[in-house]
Amino acid sequence: MNTSSTAPAPASAPGLAVNDAAALRRLYFVRFAFAVVWAALLFASADDLSPLSATLLVIYPLFDAACAVVDVRSARASRAPVRGLYANIALSTLTAAGLVAATASGIPAALRVWGVWAVTAGLVQLVVGVLRRGLGGQWPMIVSGAISTLAGASFIAQAGKDNASLSSLAGYATLGGVFFLISALRLGRANRTTRLPGPADRAV
Repeated sequence: MNTSSTAPAPASAPGLAVNDAAALRRLYFVRFAFAVVWAALLFASADDLSPLSATLLVIYPLFDAACAVVDVRSARASRAPVRGLYANIALSTLTAAGLVAATASGIPAALRVWGVWAVTAGLVQLVVGVLRRGLGGQWPMIVSGAISTLAGASFIAQAGKDNASLSSLAGYATLGGVFFLISALRLGRANRTTRLPGPADRAV
């Protein structure tokens, strides 16, 4: 995995970093809401690979790739690291294509594809979180990335067992959404402590 990145935003332009953190915070809130709704829908149809559950499986990585595209645009404005995000876009797009094929073979195949994605995407998320420590609110993302790699391995193991179910993926998405929510809240706190002085502040 290529974890090299572009240079971070210069210290002389704190407004860029604050704006980048605000955009990232909004994105994290959207990702939390999506994960919760998606998990609820999948859990309701987790025992069978129905057209609904198959569609949900493909939609999740596509949504992840779309969020990474939005994230890249925001990161470029502040010269933040983006190569890890490009890796995430590629992985999520390939996973969506893999799931289209896997869902035709049954739940075990879908779990294996999802497991490989959870491992690789988790590693990318961990690295991106480490590179973004200066923005604040990234420790939940780092922990979430580490958990994702472990969860991915468990999905692959579950695929070889009898009565494999998609319910574990619903739990995985819910936990990931909670980490996004925690990061969004922490970023909001970081924004308040690092904001630029306004006119009233400078008048004092």
